[in-house]
This record gives sequence, C-alpha cells and structure tokens, in this order.
Amino acid sequence: MSRESEPTRKALYEQAQQQEITGRSSMSKAELAAALERQPFEESAAPLVATRFDTFKRLAEAVAAGEFVLRPRALTGYVRRRHVRQTLREDHRMRIADGSEEASAKFDQLSDSLFSFFRGTALLFYRDMAGDDAWMPTVLALGDVHPGNFGVMPNMDNVPIFSVNDFDEAYYAPFTWDIKRGAVGFMIASATEGNLKCKQRLKVVRHFVKGYIEAMQRLAREGAEQDEEMRHDNAPKLIRKLFEDADEDRAEWLADDYLDETRSHFRPTRKLVPISSRRDEFQAITDRLIEENEIDVPARARSLRRKGANENGMRVKDVAIRLGQGTASLGLNRYYVLIEGPQHDGTDDLIIEYKQARHSALSGLVPPSAYAMDTLAERISHAQAVHLIGGDVFYGHVTFEGHSYLSRERAPFRDAIDLDDLSKSEWKEYARICGQVLARVHARSDDSGRVDYDIEPAIMNAIGPPTLFAEDMVAFAVETADRLRRDHEMFREDHARGAFEHLDWVHR
Repeated sequence: MSRESEPTRKALYEQAQQQEITGRSSMSKAELAAALERQPFEESAAPLVATRFDTFKRLAEAVAAGEFVLRPRALTGYVRRRHVRQTLREDHRMRIADGSEEASAKFDQLSDSLFSFFRGTALLFYRDMAGDDAWMPTVLALGDVHPGNFGVMPNMDNVPIFSVNDFDEAYYAPFTWDIKRGAVGFMIASATEGNLKCKQRLKVVRHFVKGYIEAMQRLAREGAEQDEEMRHDNAPKLIRKLFEDADEDRAEWLADDYLDETRSHFRPTRKLVPISSRRDEFQAITDRLIEENEIDVPARARSLRRKGANENGMRVKDVAIRLGQGTASLGLNRYYVLIEGPQHDGTDDLIIEYKQARHSALSGLVPPSAYAMDTLAERISHAQAVHLIGGDVFYGHVTFEGHSYLSRERAPFRDAIDLDDLSKSEWKEYARICGQVLARVHARSDDSGRVDYDIEPAIMNAIGPPTLFAEDMVAFAVETADRLRRDHEMFREDHARGAFEHLDWVHR
C-alpha cells in the first residue's frame, strides 16, 4: 500500500471509536491498526449506530474559540424533542442494543421523577454546555455534582469519612461546570425531594455556591486541602448525625443483607444473583486488580487460611451479579465479590464491587485543554485518588469480559443523606457543606492531579465579586431547571410511545 493510500490515525481512531475499542485515545497509529485487525468490523453484521460525538466536539471547539454558533439549549418545540430523543438513544446505545430489562427499568425511573431524569441524563446536560467557560481555570471536575453524590464511605484506614462519592463522570473541565451542575441539582432536588417553594430553593442554591466560595477563599490563604478530611470527630452536627445513622456492625450487615445461613455464600435475592461457578475466574480477576493497581492489601482482607488464597492473601469466597443499583449506571454490569476475612467465619468478610465503566459525559464537550483524558475505569480511579486523600484502598481499575471495570469496597457505613428528611434550614446547611466539600476536592487538582499551576488563587480571581458570581449561578440554575422540566415532559411522552426501545441506525 502506498503512503498516500494508508489510512490516517484519525481515520483509524474513528473506526476504533465505532467498535468501542478501549484505550484507543492513547494508542499510536500502529497500535490502532493492530487493535482493529484483532477486532475486525463486519459492516453487514454490525450496522453503525448514529452518533453526533464528533459534531458536538466541533461545536465545543467553536464555542471555546469565541464563535457565535447555535447551541442546543436554544432549540424549542419539535427540534428540541428530537435532540433530547437522539441524545438519550446515543447515551444508552449499548444498553438499548442489549435489550436488557434494566435498560427499560432505567427509562421508567427517568420518567417517574424529574430529579432522576436530571441524574440520569448528564450527556444531555453537558451538550447544552458544550465549550462553555473556556477562559476559566481547569480542575479535575467531579462531573455529576448533586445532593445525592455526597456521602459517607471508607478511607484507607477503614474509617468513615464524608466527601464526594461518585466519580463516574469525572473529567478535567472548567471549575464552573461542577458548580453549575450542583446548583441545578440542588434547585431540582429541593423541589422534588424537599417540596420547597421557589424562594426557599433559591436560598438553597445560594448557600451551595457561597459554601464553595468561602471554602476556596480559606484554602487560597491556608493551602490545607491535602490534610483535611471530614470525620465524625470534626464534622458539622448534620453530618455527624449521618455518621451515626450509617454506623452498623459488619457482622450484622453481612448477615442481614448479603450472606446465606452458612455465611460462606451470597444469599439469592431479587437484586443479588449468586454465580458461584465463576469464583475461580473472579479470584484471578481480583489477583490481577491487586497487582496492576499496586494495592497494598490490608490485614483485614487477608485470609488466615492459605488454601484458596493467592500470594496477596485475598481469598474469593463467592460472586454475585448485582441488579437494580444506581441511576445513571442502571443497566451496566455490576458484580459483588465476597472476600474472606481473617476470622474465616463470615463475620468480618469484605465485599469488593466491580462496576462497568463508560466514557464520561463530559468527553468531547469540555473546552480543549492540555488535561484531556478519555479512558474508562482508569479515569475514574484517578479521580478518586485525587479527590480523596487516603481514600478507599480498593479503588482501582481492571479489564475483563471486554469491558473496563472500576473496583471499590462496599462497607456497612457507606451511606448518603436522606433528602426527604431534611428541613428547610437543613437543606441550606447541607447545601453549604456540600459546596465546601466540592471546593476542597477542586483544590487538590494541582497537588494531586495534573493541573500545573496554583489553582486556588486562580479560581478566586476568576470568581470576581462573590455576590455577582453567586447570582449568576442562581440564574443559570433557574433557567436550566425550567428547560429540564420541559425536556422531561417531552421525554415522558416519547418513552410512553416506545421511543427508547430501538436505536438510530445509519442507513445507506
């Protein structure tokens, strides 16, 4: 083949993208060609699903460059309805193609609640923001900030801490993207879960933004973000109550929620389906996870019985498929792996979760920057390591079944606040606390992440007059929440008519 007729790296990358070959972003031209050769594409057997990824990537670049272009958020009526429909079909293409019951259950869940619709349609949200705020400082953004994505979880010492707890959409982006997503999240949740009136909802959003600004101002002065974590001994009263509510004895937690009468296997339930025949397979996967992520296995995860345990001391007792969990991730593969504890009597066992990862909703939509990343579970485990200093030791990434999976420990004290129980004053307090926590994890983007300049003073300089910035975020939240309500109404009508039972295929 002559050099002129050889496919370019861009052409090879587009083919790899169509076939969803993992790790393609970091591959050279030769590596892409080799990967495609290993996974040949049969056009007749696998027709292309219509995607507008490249279209929106170009839109983001144009907006970031200052061009005046039509944004999808300006669309109305039938054209907006088609945009919403196409975006949700693209975002769920694998799950719709599989025809899984959980995919259908997810669309039912999105239909039932505006807050669920907001949580499960991050791609729609960020396509409306494509290329925005290109001049703002970049942080490792959480990507899906809302009141349900903060909670109690274990740190590396198995001590419960309160922080951000969902890194599935994490991506390097302007810091304002997280604040805007969070402002809208608090606006909608305080209405649907808290039944607050408009005036109160506006106050909740202001508390969230002001909490962020106050914490960032302090961190710009003190630079203490690497040393801070919220534990029971230093948490505000509202969060201390969450710690107390989440506290549960491990043996009781295992017996009540997971183990059968022998304490050696998972108990079958509607949402937990044991697949004990795959125990050896998941022993090998777990061993590979530990090796590839260089995890220092703690003593509490090492079996005293050497039989069945590998060199790392971890012994897989059982495996189960976990169904019906999450909102955005509903319909993706999820496994629970039971690890024998030192007592080998089922009272101190651990559960490691393997959760199928996908691309961040922010991919291709953020303004171009030097910090772009497009990996799957590796991206998520990177975000956890940056955002949580000394976080869950079992957070990692591993590939099996042709998919990228993130890992984390399930713990008896992993819990989130019950939004239904918050009073008006508690909604404002909780919003301010979450804003403060978000500022803290953003501030770690330079020391622990890839940002190569002092991020806290840069953010404070970009914020400008705090009152003006806060009111801008409130105005954004009001406008976006109104648009989401209209989108939700159109989605519900489309869903009732079967719009999400099939995909948009490319026809010739």
